[in-house]
Amino acid sequence: MSKPIKSTAFTMTFALVSVAVFSALILGGVYQLTLEPIKKAKSNQELQAIRDVVYGDFANNPYEERYQIAVSHGKGKVDLFPARDENGKITSVAIKTYSKNGFGGKIEMMLGLMVDGTINKYKIIEHKETPGLGSKITESRFSDQFHGMNPGKKGFKVKQDGGDIDAVTAATISSRAVVDAIRRGYKALNKLSTGKTHE
Repeated sequence: MSKPIKSTAFTMTFALVSVAVFSALILGGVYQLTLEPIKKAKSNQELQAIRDVVYGDFANNPYEERYQIAVSHGKGKVDLFPARDENGKITSVAIKTYSKNGFGGKIEMMLGLMVDGTINKYKIIEHKETPGLGSKITESRFSDQFHGMNPGKKGFKVKQDGGDIDAVTAATISSRAVVDAIRRGYKALNKLSTGKTHE
């Protein structure tokens, strides 16, 4: 009858290290297998968001013509996706922009601007605003009022701040964050137009 192996500090450490290495290898393999599908799904999601906010159809793939513009004194960046017609002319630009000033933190959106800077549409991509209150920034009752507005105009702020925009009831902070995100995107478009893509 064989003697049982004594548990020593060495054997316990060896067993723990072996399990850790084995687990790391499995996790690494799973990560590599899922990396490309996740990346593809994300690009498809963003491409759909671009379609939702730009003006009309486009003949190019805006996702493949992405520009990245530095904003907020180099502490943040936004992505711009030009939509072109069949003649290669830019008809509008989708901008993946954000605000960190939401009630629940960061808000990300895809913003559609015409070449003159006026707003076509926006679509909230990610937010943590209060359900039934701040979450209403995603609803058309709030977002439709932005169509045709120019973020560079004096009145582009909520009415509580003396502007022309009706804030979501009991969610002024969330509404201000939308305005902030749109202004950031508008600023990035102006930088692209002037060639000043970095601060």
